[in-house]
Amino acid sequence: MRYLVSGLVSLGVMLSGVGLAQGTGAEQTGKTLLLWPAGAPGAQGDEEIDKPTLTVYLPSGVNATKTGVVVAPGGGYAHLAIGKEGTDIAAWLNARGVAAFVLKYRLGPKYHHPIELEDAQRAIRMVRANSAEYGIDADHVGMWGFSAGGHLAATAGTEFDAGNVSATDPIERVSSRPDFLILAYPVITLMPPLAHAGSRNSLLPADADPALVRSLSAETRVTKETPPTFLFATTEDKTVPVMNSVMFYSALVAAGVPAEMHLFQHGAHGAGLAAANAELRVWPELLAKWMRERGLMAAADGAGSSAAAVR
Repeated sequence: MRYLVSGLVSLGVMLSGVGLAQGTGAEQTGKTLLLWPAGAPGAQGDEEIDKPTLTVYLPSGVNATKTGVVVAPGGGYAHLAIGKEGTDIAAWLNARGVAAFVLKYRLGPKYHHPIELEDAQRAIRMVRANSAEYGIDADHVGMWGFSAGGHLAATAGTEFDAGNVSATDPIERVSSRPDFLILAYPVITLMPPLAHAGSRNSLLPADADPALVRSLSAETRVTKETPPTFLFATTEDKTVPVMNSVMFYSALVAAGVPAEMHLFQHGAHGAGLAAANAELRVWPELLAKWMRERGLMAAADGAGSSAAAVR
């Protein structure tokens, strides 16, 4: 049985030191870009783990609704499920005419907050600053996060800025606010008893100020400016309690933010797109329906209209 809840709820970019390719989507698909070509702020070394990146996946056909999605894989802020929650997601989006950008953000225990959030904000700015080149609209840039990546997406959606108009780096001049959020079995709170301890311990030092822990519990940061959000989770999730999603949804409704949540009774944590699960595999199509209704994905018959404002 499924329990369903619905309601309101670049310039200067370089590929590992080489200039960003110009031209067709085929030329750009699969390109991995350093978020900061000259070195990431706060970097503690020069290894791959010190270099946050964004890998570009553009649809082969027309992106009728001009939408792009930054994808944040989960992994408890300690590793990244880059396949099931990264490249597989990019392929699903591309097949439906949506551009995808898979984020490799820095991880604990080497890196703690605010490094991960800075990586997410930079990724959103980068996609937005280069939106014309990617064939998307600057106001159709969303973020999709899984598990701890869901916490990162929710944090990006509740802690953002309009950009620094006086910055010398043109990427830093644009907004870091995602235009919509997709949260799959997300970590939301860092406070007991519902926090995922592994994510909290990787993101923050053991002696973190309780006020910081509360501020990074995304359910406490929702305002009317939080982007429209789609949530998916399962009641049987033994890793991240389903109430994480419920708390965020409740905060969205209270703030008057458009939101939709789908909760399934059965299913373990980390399902991804759940293609092999007869009960859960419907959830991506519920997401596609939500995106189509919001002008974020072409109509099922391919007759998508021009980009509409995100409501």
